[in-house]
Amino acid sequence: MALTAVIPNLSFASPLARLAPALMLAGTVACGGSHAPEAAPAPAPTAPLPTAGLAGQKVVVYPLTLVAADERLRWDSVLTPRRGALDHADSLLAETLTGRAPEVTWVLPPALRQVARRTAPVTTSPDQTPTSLLRSPGLKQLPDPLWSQMRNLVAVAGERYALVPASLLFVPAPGGSGGRAELTLVLADVRTGAVAWRTVANAVAGDPWTGLTRALKALTPWLP
Repeated sequence: MALTAVIPNLSFASPLARLAPALMLAGTVACGGSHAPEAAPAPAPTAPLPTAGLAGQKVVVYPLTLVAADERLRWDSVLTPRRGALDHADSLLAETLTGRAPEVTWVLPPALRQVARRTAPVTTSPDQTPTSLLRSPGLKQLPDPLWSQMRNLVAVAGERYALVPASLLFVPAPGGSGGRAELTLVLADVRTGAVAWRTVANAVAGDPWTGLTRALKALTPWLP
């Protein structure tokens, strides 16, 4: 059964119209003084995870492969090394999914990597799968070879759905109030190749990990 048939509220989670650039230019200088840098426009409100239609199913969770911060935030030291930042973001997402949406059986990145190693070369490592392509807000269908790579791995590790953190960006917040974490999440039906749900979980904070934690909490607004 297609996800749209079992999750009636998917229609409100329409694809977002923008994606903040990973690195933005510094503020312009005029009349001998510098203007305050403009903050990127805020994305739409975070759409809740469609857990009702996924309850009882085994859903594969891909690892994050793209993280970037606007240089004006000066958060490079916190996000370095890159591998450590990716792993920490994955761990925060895993805590959110297992702790706040336990009705779904989540196959998390460590388990997914084990399956990929065991079934290589038939399957592709999730860390080498170009899932960052899914950050494009207008993408409705998984492109090949991404579709075939995901279909092969999900077939042995899960059932039919994959939750993909396509990108994690940090951009300046309005009024110089820190930065905004923007995590693009996509739920894909690997049998049909359709992008069934998408959102940009976002929140403002004074450091990247507090921002991401707040953004992830917004995925389950029915919980405190």
